[in-house]
Amino acid sequence: MPIVWLIVIGAAAGFLATRFMRLNLGTLETVGIGIAGALIGGLIIRFLLVITGMLAGLVGAVLGAMLLLWVWKTYLQK
Repeated sequence: MPIVWLIVIGAAAGFLATRFMRLNLGTLETVGIGIAGALIGGLIIRFLLVITGMLAGLVGAVLGAMLLLWVWKTYLQK
């Protein structure tokens, strides 16, 4: 099923991309470009989400450490 879904999404993406770019290509070229674009776009999006997820984890860790330091400085330090 994922292969069929990739072909359907690729065909739609290729059709839309050729219309946005004002190109007149055949059906096979349109579907091929759409599938390749779906693969490339999917990899880029996944890569960005992983990097963003790691960065969000770092930011969360720093904020948590700052909160603990503030609590320690305000309430526990004599």
